[in-house]
Amino acid sequence: MKRFSFITEIDARVLEPDSTVELEAGGHITPLAQDTLRERRVTVVYLDGRDVEAAASLVPAARISTVAVGSDHGGLALKQALVAHLRARGMAVLDLGTHTAAPVDYPDIAAAVARTVAKKDADAGLVIDGAGIGSAMAANKVPGIRAAMCPTPTIARYSREHNGANVITLGATLVSEDEAKVILDAWLATPMTEPRYIRRLAKLAAIERDRR
Repeated sequence: MKRFSFITEIDARVLEPDSTVELEAGGHITPLAQDTLRERRVTVVYLDGRDVEAAASLVPAARISTVAVGSDHGGLALKQALVAHLRARGMAVLDLGTHTAAPVDYPDIAAAVARTVAKKDADAGLVIDGAGIGSAMAANKVPGIRAAMCPTPTIARYSREHNGANVITLGATLVSEDEAKVILDAWLATPMTEPRYIRRLAKLAAIERDRR
């Protein structure tokens, strides 16, 4: 990775599109270079920690007290069990449905949970459908959401520690009730603290802005 103490327009023009460069502590980027870097989608990593500070607001809550929960009809039984599990742990639960066995579409439920988390009305979200895949896809369409389908405790921990997931999705046909509780507990207990991981949240946010 190239490192600079000063980035000019000439420097910016010769950098590869979609590349990443480092700027030394106290370094400077000229205004014209800033525009060119943006046009060429070049990511600048600030070695004085500014990038970490900028991404800090994107880090999911380390201590989760309120969880928005939802499921389609296929995940209803597992949702009810996990709602009781969360409440037994002393957490507040916003149960956004479904509440009956009548068929519902998972995108509607996933969107409701994701929007609740994005508005910060809940610290985290949990969505359950048959496989958990569709709900993750739907939730990730909501700006500010990083949803991960987690079939194992290890993936649950990685999704939080490495990727800053703020919504977890589970597949009711893939895990038992006991397995789901272990996965969810691992997810809830894992904070995101490593600066190099936090820095990458800003890059995810930049991709999201470009998509708009």
